[in-house]
Amino acid sequence: MFSIEHEFDATVVTLVDEGAKPLQEDVIVSSFEECVTVEQYDPRTEETQKVTLSISQMRDLVAAVSLPEGVYTRPKDEDNP
Repeated sequence: MFSIEHEFDATVVTLVDEGAKPLQEDVIVSSFEECVTVEQYDPRTEETQKVTLSISQMRDLVAAVSLPEGVYTRPKDEDNP
């Protein structure tokens, strides 16, 4: 299950783990104009871990999800100088 919320400065997607146990904590993906953050609470440390991706890194990740193993570059375009 997931939810999508449009906030003032970001679009926030929350991914909820469902199904067989053990379940993982919710993952919160926030998309800003200049970056994307991925956050997840870690119950072992009782802290939220955060990873920040540039827009270019996020585009690479989206492209990589459907490709076979290998090393790739995306062609440059107007949106990605």
